[in-house]
Amino acid sequence: MTTSSEFDGLDTPLETSNSPALKFEVLAKCSTTKARASRMHLPHYTAHTPMFMPVGTMGTIKGLTTKQLEQLDCHVILGNTYHLGSRPGPELLEKAGGLHGFMTWNRGLLTDSGGFQMVSLLKLANITEKGVEFENPHDGKMMMLTPEMSIGLQNSIGADIMMQLDDVVSSLTTGPRVEEAMWRSVRWLDRGIKAHKRPTEQNLFPIVQGGLDERLRTISAQQLIQRDSPGYAIGGLSGGEAKGQFWRMVSLSTDILPTNKPRYCMGVGYGEDLVVCSALGVDMYDCVFPTRTARFGNALVRTGSLALHKGKYRNDTAPIDSDCDCATCTRYSRAYLHIAASKETTGCHLLTVHNIAFQMRLMRDIRQAIVDDCYPQFVRSFMRTRFGKTVPRWIVDALKSVHIDLTVPDETGYFAAAIDADFQKEPNV
Repeated sequence: MTTSSEFDGLDTPLETSNSPALKFEVLAKCSTTKARASRMHLPHYTAHTPMFMPVGTMGTIKGLTTKQLEQLDCHVILGNTYHLGSRPGPELLEKAGGLHGFMTWNRGLLTDSGGFQMVSLLKLANITEKGVEFENPHDGKMMMLTPEMSIGLQNSIGADIMMQLDDVVSSLTTGPRVEEAMWRSVRWLDRGIKAHKRPTEQNLFPIVQGGLDERLRTISAQQLIQRDSPGYAIGGLSGGEAKGQFWRMVSLSTDILPTNKPRYCMGVGYGEDLVVCSALGVDMYDCVFPTRTARFGNALVRTGSLALHKGKYRNDTAPIDSDCDCATCTRYSRAYLHIAASKETTGCHLLTVHNIAFQMRLMRDIRQAIVDDCYPQFVRSFMRTRFGKTVPRWIVDALKSVHIDLTVPDETGYFAAAIDADFQKEPNV
């Protein structure tokens, strides 16, 4: 597999920040958009951004070994604090030398706080100033997760980057509850900072909240940067809100957050979202989408995805993607994967390999285009392949805000009309 080499020869950073457990170097900036390419030195690995981080809920990416993840050029993967805290638990993780030792992974790890799972997955979750009270799914007893407990669990897990416990509300929530959650998240951040026992070995990222309210988002971001953290996350989005609202909250956040520190947009994984949000100045992403959709027999390609379980692929002897050098594309045909897709464990494994490879290659291409200062051209080419002559309006508007106008013909003659749809499955060629 190809590995990241796009920063070869770039030795003089344009901007830097130094924290005890993180050094961030901005090595290239797009002269048109807010996109930038950076090197992030973590305790266990030096990652290149913009980057996509696959989600390994319980310390594993379903169907893949850590050796395969290295071969696929993954720099950082995610672990879930709630699940890891329940099983294997902090005592065993500490005995194993943290999650890195437990899962034999020598690159970067990021753990979430566990708060999202408390609220979205469990019954009878109740949020108070103390923390999140919830019903334990194993024995039915009521339990409490506080900011201090979340940080304690994450200290035991030992991830390079930890997330604060925040007061999670749906992105569709409106009214006083959104402001209450925003201010509580700030207070919980301060409690988490005080509870953090390993600041020279692990980084604590706060999370910008405020729902879809520009005023609250602005206050939240301004409050967080006063804490001078190693990096910052943009949270509370990708929860069903209109994409036009989504991109505006992302762009507002990156306008306020420091330019010399990493910015992490949580829960983003569609290819077009990665391209757009990188133009808006985001550096880090995560999402279950590439691995989850593989388990349903879908392979990611630049035109969208291939539902390989469908009959039209029964006799198709082509690889998923002739430009992909992953182990799946170099060995297996669509016809073979049609038989295995969503029915056999082998099919799930092979499609997961490809989908992770697709994400990693897309991120390398994004970084290279930023380094070469041709990101607008890359964006237009990507959108032409993905959507053709009609592009969702939110993408057109988001890109226009950073001086890429898809409705105006470029030197190749390509332009697109905006359509009122958040998603478009098939390209209109």
